[in-house]
Amino acid sequence: MAVRCLLNESRAALLRWSPAFGGRKGANFSHHHGVASCSRPTRRDPGEIRTSSPTFGFLFDIDGVLLRGQYVIPAAKKAFQKLTDSTGQFCVPVAFVTNAGNCSRDDKAEELSDALGFKISPERVILCHSPLRLFHEFHDKCMLVSGQGPVAQNARDLGFRHIVTIEDVRKAFPLLDMVDQSQRPKELPRPTTDFPTIEGVILFGEPIRWETCLQLIIDVLLSNGNPGAELSTVPYPHLPVLACNMDLLWMAEAKMPRFGHGTFLLCLESIYKKMTGKELKYEALIGKPSTVTYRYAEHIIKQQMESRGWMPPLHHLYAVGDNPMADVYGANLYNRYLQAQAEVNVTAMAATTQGDECPEARKDSAVSLSCVPSCQSILVCTGVYNHHGDVPADCNVRMMETVFHGHRDFHFDPSLVEASHVVRDVDDAVELVFQKENWKRE
Repeated sequence: MAVRCLLNESRAALLRWSPAFGGRKGANFSHHHGVASCSRPTRRDPGEIRTSSPTFGFLFDIDGVLLRGQYVIPAAKKAFQKLTDSTGQFCVPVAFVTNAGNCSRDDKAEELSDALGFKISPERVILCHSPLRLFHEFHDKCMLVSGQGPVAQNARDLGFRHIVTIEDVRKAFPLLDMVDQSQRPKELPRPTTDFPTIEGVILFGEPIRWETCLQLIIDVLLSNGNPGAELSTVPYPHLPVLACNMDLLWMAEAKMPRFGHGTFLLCLESIYKKMTGKELKYEALIGKPSTVTYRYAEHIIKQQMESRGWMPPLHHLYAVGDNPMADVYGANLYNRYLQAQAEVNVTAMAATTQGDECPEARKDSAVSLSCVPSCQSILVCTGVYNHHGDVPADCNVRMMETVFHGHRDFHFDPSLVEASHVVRDVDDAVELVFQKENWKRE
């Protein structure tokens, strides 16, 4: 398995999750065995276009695919004209999967609605922290939350009932935050005696004052949840840490990528190891490329199909993104997970039907296996990857990065950063999928 945490944190989260489930026609770069080969979409025969209910769904990244900071990428509006009808209703299942986490789902949906010019419901938006709704065993614990924006309210909306913020810690223990000399207390404060013991840490996204957050989070971990206390030995294993959004970089209006939360995590991990000689461990890593996030997204897509009365089973997910280390890696990793699940199902079904003389049993098994979805990755050239928007001139060039920008706990596997398809922009991505599925709205 390509990812260490997949065997532990992600598998545990998936086990928690299981009971809850009942344009332009630009060049298409399809990858086979790590090599890009150029092809153009074949023009469809109108007599062969399928207009029944869709059996596929889209998972769209936002930054670098639909938006660049506050500006809408022109291809996004073209793409969504194809995805919606005259009333603004989506004609196929669509979810927006973003590693943004310093905002609420409602705010992100409103931002998208204003940018794209039609209503997008919050239920379609999956933020990096959305799967934390599954982590019920932490919902009653006292959790320290880090990030910016409405982090405390976000935590409560996710089910966490006892929240402590970085600012709460800073105010209660003013001697801990000493980098900014202007903020140092003029007089020795009285000791704090009624502060609750912190039982875990949630890292929602990159904070504003990194030095303060790094210092206080380390203090909490080294004091076993009692900041200001001094322990004779370093507690290890340390308190549970739940981290959302592992993106080292992300794309805004600037010409070059900006630091993301993954950069903050890198700083935290380095400081902790330098101080203790031990590795910082995560109870869970949430957001792309985590398998848990894609499982959650699949559930949202299936909910949409059910609510719209689209009865055919879901066969294909198409994840459209701009970041090879988050969007492509995550989609390919989830596709690998789906195929592994299918192999498990084959083994189980073979065992069930072994010695069974009834051919209908084997027929039913084959039918159920055909419903196992796949997840294909589509990389666009409008964001982190090739952010000047040029498609590769050399069709034989590999699309993998020479420097691994993924998180420490994710092993580098070249096959996981090779996109199923590389297109110019999101409009080309939608057209590609429609042609692959031979589908057109009614």
